[in-house]
Amino acid sequence: MLGKAFTPKRLRPVISRQFFRAGLSDVPNTLFGILFYITLIITYFIYFPNLYLVIRDFNPILFLFITFLFWVVVPLTLSAITMLGIYFYLDIKIFNRSKSMEDKLADYLVFVSTNLKGGMSFEASLWSAIKPEFGLLAEEMGLVSKKVMTGSDLITSLTEFAQKYPSPIIRRSMNLIISEIESGGKISDLIDRVISDLKKTRLLKQEMAASTLTYIIFISVIILIISPLLFALSYQLLDVMISFMGRFAGMNIPNMPISFAEGEGVDPTQFKIFSYFAISIISIFASMIISIINKGTIKSGLKYMPMFLATSIIVYIITQSVLAGVFSSLVI
Repeated sequence: MLGKAFTPKRLRPVISRQFFRAGLSDVPNTLFGILFYITLIITYFIYFPNLYLVIRDFNPILFLFITFLFWVVVPLTLSAITMLGIYFYLDIKIFNRSKSMEDKLADYLVFVSTNLKGGMSFEASLWSAIKPEFGLLAEEMGLVSKKVMTGSDLITSLTEFAQKYPSPIIRRSMNLIISEIESGGKISDLIDRVISDLKKTRLLKQEMAASTLTYIIFISVIILIISPLLFALSYQLLDVMISFMGRFAGMNIPNMPISFAEGEGVDPTQFKIFSYFAISIISIFASMIISIINKGTIKSGLKYMPMFLATSIIVYIITQSVLAGVFSSLVI
């Protein structure tokens, strides 16, 4: 009840529809309530060890105002971040479900067309074409067929299915079939043309992915090898330069073009932290670029992000250890 109470009424239909598209029949209001308590606990551990020690000697009115503002802003901010994370997860899950149905749609329509040519009605063809190997598409078309069998309008059921998922391919295919049903034309011929277009589209995507393989390999090499190697080499060169400068700092050598006086410089530890952040950012954005080149969308490449990130960090650590052994001979 607490999780439902903190969900705005205007957003409840949107949230329910999003969970339904992701394959979840019920909105997890209990989870939302638990997350609310977790945000309060996090706020407590942030407030008392940090802010409270700073403002406890303030004027009582100012103290109460800052405390009230903190306990309102921080939980709301944490809740908003959590909800955005959940929405992002659901959006990716919906996208993957849509792609899985797009891959099976052409094969499913082949069975529908065969049934129509065998003399079945369109409603019976939809039901008879459902096979276990079609997975999620079989479940969705099973729902459409059950709605029609229980008295729902065929066109309305197909329209609801087409609008349920953000898939242009499914929507265009269903809209063509619906328009042919409304016009009273020969549906089997139209379905055959739709199947042909779907197969051509799939083949074209495969050819495009194959033609961009060189770019993907090039970017992958930069992410996984070249970038960590350059950062590791820079760190070792920085360490060597600092060692040499430390040795010559106390010497008075005339006519030297370089000054070895001690002063503010680059801290190797800070540079290492910067390297980790830079490699992580490069890996994340490069995986997005690879996804766009290969699949045409960022969402398809999110599964590659952890792999690229972990591999580049591991390569950085290994190359740094190897170069440290190589450069150790330069620092006597």
